[in-house]
Amino acid sequence: MSQDDVLYEITDSVATIAINRPDKLNALNVTVVNALQGFMKRAEHDNTVRVVILTGTGEKAFAAGADITEFQNKDSKGVRPLSENGQEFCKFMESMSKPVIAAINGFALGGGCEIAMACDIRYASSNAKFGQPEINLGIIPGFGGTVRLPRLVGLGKAKELIYSGNMIDAEEALKLGLVDHVFESVEALRDGVLKFASKLATKPGIAIKLAKKSLNASWSLPLKENLELEVDVFCETFDTEDKDIGVEAFLSKSKPEFKHR
Repeated sequence: MSQDDVLYEITDSVATIAINRPDKLNALNVTVVNALQGFMKRAEHDNTVRVVILTGTGEKAFAAGADITEFQNKDSKGVRPLSENGQEFCKFMESMSKPVIAAINGFALGGGCEIAMACDIRYASSNAKFGQPEINLGIIPGFGGTVRLPRLVGLGKAKELIYSGNMIDAEEALKLGLVDHVFESVEALRDGVLKFASKLATKPGIAIKLAKKSLNASWSLPLKENLELEVDVFCETFDTEDKDIGVEAFLSKSKPEFKHR
């Protein structure tokens, strides 16, 4: 893999990670997924980074699925590391303390759709297309698609999409809750995502981390336990310097300057 197949840059506390294989519609393979995870870990451990944007270069694709050449001559044992690798990356993004925003420019198919679903927020350009077409290869999603898609769009619609392999456009994805906002162009998407990410970067980092922890738990914990967790993390925010800054700024009608501690 070329060192430039995944790009990484930081601007004003926002890290942007971009799959850079536009000639292959930003298709995913093992080395690309490893590089993505490596950069996500770098962003997670960099105290200057507050928010991460995940995207693809060009205007045609966020990530148009897996590199199908990796499926050739593989049996169940040979392909297991590929699936486990993709799931590990997606679980890592979900568990990060920092928000990850998917900027979906064009095709988000197969593994591309799956990694987008593992991000906290999904913004798309109007030309975006979504789908889990694995069934057309005689296989099923392996990066978490059969788990996250029904949680986002409902079980019946997820079955329809996965059984058929059909693609949907950005407006349909918005109606279903698969994406959170649609922009009229890729340029407007990039500007809008950066503006929103920059806004999130000014918010108190510990509170964001704890909110994410409680929100993610709503997918895995029973209601009673999730509510108990919310009490715990709510109380935890009261031991932070940012809580004092935020309350004082509100009472004095000034703008808070959070310290993320």
